[in-house]
Amino acid sequence: MAASLNEGSGYWYGQDGQLDNSAAILKSLRDYRSAETAVRRSTRDSMGMGETDILALRYLLRAQASGRAVVPKDLSQFLGITSASTTSLIDRLVASGHVRREAHPTDRRSVVVVPTVESDKEVRVTLGAMHRRMMAVAESLSPDEARVVVDFLHRMTRALEEVSEANS
Repeated sequence: MAASLNEGSGYWYGQDGQLDNSAAILKSLRDYRSAETAVRRSTRDSMGMGETDILALRYLLRAQASGRAVVPKDLSQFLGITSASTTSLIDRLVASGHVRREAHPTDRRSVVVVPTVESDKEVRVTLGAMHRRMMAVAESLSPDEARVVVDFLHRMTRALEEVSEANS
C-alpha cells in the first residue's frame, strides 16, 4: 500500500520516497480533511453563511428532527460562544430567514430558536448530493470493513483528544 512521493512534506516519506502504510493512512486522512474543508467553504459561500452559522443551523435542524426545543443558552453551550455572540448569531439567522424565535412552550420568559422550513430545504438541496455520495461509499463496505474503519476512527479520535487534554 505504498503511495508515491509527489506532494506533501518530506517527513511523511521513507528514504525510498515512498509512504509506508501508516504514513499513507495519515496522508489519506489529511487529504479527506482538505476535501471536506473545501466542500464546507463552498457550502458556506453558496449559502452566504459563516462556519458558526452553518454549525448552528445544523444543530438546530438535528434538534428539531429529534423533537427537542433549543433555547439560546443551548446554542451558546454547543458552539462555545458567549451569550452576546449567540444573540448576534440568532439575529443574523433571523434576518437571513434561516430561523425564527418563538415563545417557549413552558417558560413565558424564554424563547426557542426554530429553523425555518426554507432553511431545511436549502440545507437538503445544498448538502444532499454530497451526503448521498458519502453514504454510498460507506454502504459499499462489508460489515467487517465497516467495523475496522469505525474502530480506527474512534481510536484516532481518542488519540487526538488525549493530545488536546495534555495541552490544556
